[in-house]
Amino acid sequence: MAVSFKIVTLGCKVNQYESAYLASELVRSGWMHAGPGRPADVVVVNTCIVTATAQRQSRQAVRKAIRENPGALVAATGCYAQVFGEELSGIPGLHLVVDNREKVRLPELLRDNGKGQGSVRVLGRPFGDRVPFQHMPLESFPDRSRAFLKIQDGCDAYCSYCIVPYARGPCRSLAPGRVLEGLETLSRRGYREVVLTGIHLGRYGADLGEGVDLVGLLGLILRENLPLRIRLSSLEPGEIRRPLIEMAASEERLCAHFHIPLQSGDDGVLRRMNRRYGRADFARVVRAIRDEIPQAGIGVDVMAGFPGEDEKAHGNTKALLRDLPVSYLHVFPYSPRKGTPASRFREQVEPSRIKERAAALRNLGNRKKRAFQEACLDRVFEILVERGGAEEGGLCEGTSENYLTVRFPLAGARIGDLVPVRTELSVRGALVGSPTGGCTAVGGGAEGI
Repeated sequence: MAVSFKIVTLGCKVNQYESAYLASELVRSGWMHAGPGRPADVVVVNTCIVTATAQRQSRQAVRKAIRENPGALVAATGCYAQVFGEELSGIPGLHLVVDNREKVRLPELLRDNGKGQGSVRVLGRPFGDRVPFQHMPLESFPDRSRAFLKIQDGCDAYCSYCIVPYARGPCRSLAPGRVLEGLETLSRRGYREVVLTGIHLGRYGADLGEGVDLVGLLGLILRENLPLRIRLSSLEPGEIRRPLIEMAASEERLCAHFHIPLQSGDDGVLRRMNRRYGRADFARVVRAIRDEIPQAGIGVDVMAGFPGEDEKAHGNTKALLRDLPVSYLHVFPYSPRKGTPASRFREQVEPSRIKERAAALRNLGNRKKRAFQEACLDRVFEILVERGGAEEGGLCEGTSENYLTVRFPLAGARIGDLVPVRTELSVRGALVGSPTGGCTAVGGGAEGI
């Protein structure tokens, strides 16, 4: 009888990609996904520690896996396992701890452990300077509408609040030829959108030499003329330069969507964060995007309550974001990460004050989102169908190239189709519209995704 398994994923798109790879390798070896609500023989928890909340949720997920799957082999991997493996391994009932460096070997370790080789613990080891990119090729993705492709890993920025460089190691990149192979495979499988993702995506190619960078890679991808639109995950402000903006403005296949970490709109706080730009630099980038691409979606990460952030600094952040044409905000309350310089800074902000500031920023973000939606009414966008369509009576919901949620009626649509839709109304956080023509159907292999 086949071994059944579950994978529980916390955190970023890179973790989601790596979990999809682990699942595909286990299925390839003859294992099967456990059905919903059914216990599994093996459970993997792919953990996150980017915030205190994520760390707590990771521990809760491990305990829940042990509790709900009696007798199962339970393994933990991911960033928690990399940085605090010894701490994680103290949870009773956890059998296997695998750090990020060894994550690619996890299917093999699980199969070996399942054959009765006894309890195994692979605890976190610090990354060295020379760590190769571990390619995890995927032919399909659990999300039937879009796929991710991990093309970069690691971060050398060492922002004072961030644990990620310790959890992910130095910057390293997937060779351009391998990127093209991955995109060709996903295209053949019927996907019409692929998100290029990494831990520090804008540093793509820095380790490859010979002038390889993200803009050059995008040029190679676009010359392949694959029937795909490409979306980029988060990019630092200093990595969004004129050639990239002009490429996004002229190429319909490159989504007009930028997600940019600001973290603070106060120059003093930015210096304490070890961020390598000022508020004026950030403003120039946002305005350059909006000038070149008027309907571009511009999302912003912002942190509330960093140590030393007083009311004036918080006000500077709100004022900067209020005056800039951004589309939405992702707000994060600051939480100290053990092992980072900021955790030892004086002037830690009271939790109640952090909560108040985060709420104020979220309210601002809601207003920005509504204003952006209204500015995008009575325009035609290509919507990637993510739910509904022929499967649910013809009412579809999907995402535009500039990251708007749009609902529309089209009985013949399938998940993964691209449909041109004219937006007409803004209703409850989404736009409502009508199709203007036929849809670009997914390829023949998509039904099995």
